[in-house]
Amino acid sequence: MSRGSVLIVDDEKAMCEMIDTALQMRGYQTAWCQSASAAMDRLMETEFDVVLTDVRMPGTSGLQLCQQINRLRPDIPVVVMTAFGTLETAVAAIRSGAYDFITKPVELEMLALTVDRAIERRRLARQIHLLEQQAKVDGGFGELLGESPPMRKLYEQLRRAAPSDASILISGESGTGKELVARSIHQLSDRAEKPFVAVNCAALSETLLESELFGHVRGAFTDARSNRLGLFLEAEGGTLLLDEIGDMPLAMQVKLLRALEENRLRPVGSDEEIDFDVRVLAATHRDLETDVEEGRFRQDLFYRINVIQLHLPPLRARGSDILRLANHFVEVFAKRSKKEVSGIAEPAAEKLLAYSWPGNVRELRNVIERAVALTPYDMVTLGDLPEKVRAFRADTVFIGGQDPTELVPLEEVERRYIEHVLKAVDNNRTQAAKILGLDRKTLYRKLKASEE
Repeated sequence: MSRGSVLIVDDEKAMCEMIDTALQMRGYQTAWCQSASAAMDRLMETEFDVVLTDVRMPGTSGLQLCQQINRLRPDIPVVVMTAFGTLETAVAAIRSGAYDFITKPVELEMLALTVDRAIERRRLARQIHLLEQQAKVDGGFGELLGESPPMRKLYEQLRRAAPSDASILISGESGTGKELVARSIHQLSDRAEKPFVAVNCAALSETLLESELFGHVRGAFTDARSNRLGLFLEAEGGTLLLDEIGDMPLAMQVKLLRALEENRLRPVGSDEEIDFDVRVLAATHRDLETDVEEGRFRQDLFYRINVIQLHLPPLRARGSDILRLANHFVEVFAKRSKKEVSGIAEPAAEKLLAYSWPGNVRELRNVIERAVALTPYDMVTLGDLPEKVRAFRADTVFIGGQDPTELVPLEEVERRYIEHVLKAVDNNRTQAAKILGLDRKTLYRKLKASEE
């Protein structure tokens, strides 16, 4: 099975043949030509996943070709190659619409990795397009489909916030769909034709995160064998999602704030600063206001990224949306596995509605995928659900029975209910305070009193 199709463009025949052979050996379908005009002709005749082009060619340059492709076929990512690997050339390539930039002599493993990333970007772009089309039909935003009041409120907020260029903080429990919301914002904005880039800030150390965001120059550290554009420049003109920003080290928060305030960055190991034009979205499952108060997150950065805040409701708060999503996933996975599964039996549906879904939409998706794969019937039955879902019993806040000796003071009822709410919102004190109708200071005072 092919890993994807690549069009190679270089005026040097030997270079074309070398890259062509190397990529074919790695499972890609390839074609090559020696001029930009020939490349455009091939693109009109044949579908390619990626274009790989040299910068310096007689006639139309690689950067000019990149601009033409970006204008006529913006769905096809372009990777630029050059023997003149300066930061200026890299920035020029990105601003011409290139997906990435690599230097000659080409390291074949790095080339294959870059091509893979470009193909994955195109695949995701197609998925987003399909989600947009679906959204036009059902009034939602792809897998964020739903008609519950919290989701309707979210859709309205999305439509209002997306066209602006303001920074947005997307909060919500893990699995609620924060990245999907970010992609929806990007697609509804004026930057939709430019790149959408996401990075998980919790997955990288401070040093690696700085290099990933800002890029580095050759020799900046061990293994820095060439210049590398960071994600800010890869997202030039588009949108950058800083996922799980609450887990970013404090020292890196300082560097990020400076870059956001000045719209300029300095690659690791470089003396030069580079301007960028990127809309930054941030996402977190943490209670950043509490983190600010306790010194784990910078207050100035919080204000900078929290111009607009969108909160995703947990799945357990979305009522009948649980079944709407479940039936949607049944249809998706039945089609994918070519099975005649068309719905959910009533006993199974009742358990799905009763379950608390700590993993939210992501957990529901996994449960339904498993059920569709295992069921021998034309419907998902109770027996197809995992034991934890079948056996689930909802938590209650017990306050005593009819026996006066079992009854508890009002203060104890309040304490138990506060604990119940905190557990339900994954200890997000800001959200808990809103549910309880308290200000944050009052909630903190009650919590402190209960600990004494």
